[in-house]
Order: sequence, then structure tokens, then C-alpha cells
Amino acid sequence: MLVTLTGRSTVDPTSKDCCYLWELLTKSLFDLVAQGIIEESAVDSFNIPHYNPCGEEIREIVEMEGSFDVDKEDAFGICWDPDLGNDVGNNKDIIFDKYKSGQKVANCVRAFAESLLASHFGETIIDNLFTRYAHHMAEHLAIERTKFVTVLISMTRKY
Repeated sequence: MLVTLTGRSTVDPTSKDCCYLWELLTKSLFDLVAQGIIEESAVDSFNIPHYNPCGEEIREIVEMEGSFDVDKEDAFGICWDPDLGNDVGNNKDIIFDKYKSGQKVANCVRAFAESLLASHFGETIIDNLFTRYAHHMAEHLAIERTKFVTVLISMTRKY
């Protein structure tokens, strides 16, 4: 069996591999608090039940459960903006537009998070929130090429 899932490359559960998308979203929400658009208590009470495991954690759970042997575990990263490639520093053909990249990544996050955010904060804040988020994302991508990490685990069932 081959399992692939979004994870992180390090045992640190607060690494940028998995958490920085949410930190930038939180920063954007607090921008709206500062503007008086939403209440700080609404941000404090908002929780997304999300966890990105590292390969070691998955291996440990599989071994503890006992039905499978882990044959191989691997992880690889893909830039938040996949158009940048994974080695942007060496690719001279890429013209980097931080705002375009920030908007693309913000749109991806919006695709899976908008309904959660709208149900908690209301529909009226969504466009403003993701405008702020795209800006924060652009500023981040201008400094660092953070990557999504995919964890691959190959397992064989024990008989």
C-alpha cells in the first residue's frame, strides 16, 4: 500500500512546512480586527482542526498498530506557488512577481478554507480577508520559498 498525504519534513509540529499558511491567515484576520471589521474574540474562538504529520509519526503509528510493515518513507516539497518551480534560485527564465504569486497561493487556500471562514466570520469579510492574505503571502514569498511537504509511505500488509 502506498499512502501519500500532506505533512511536514521535520518532527517540529510548529515548522513552517505546515503552519505558516495559517500564521499568515491569522495575521490577515488580525488586520481586520485592527480595522474594526471583526472582533478579536471571534478570531480567538476560531479553530481549524488540522494537523500535518511527519513521516516518523506515521511510521510510529503504523508500527504500533501492527498490521503493516513500513517498507519506505519519503518526503518531498513543492513550492507554495508551483509556477516558481522547486529551485527558483537557479532558474533564470522565471520572472518573479510576488503579488501574482501571493494571489495564486491565496486563491488556493481560499478554495479549501473559505466555507470554514465564512461560516464563522460571515460572508461579508471574505474578499477583504483574502486581499489582505494575498498581500501577506506576497511579502512572505518575496523573502522565502516555503514548500508544501508531501509524505509518502510504502507499506506491506503482514500475514
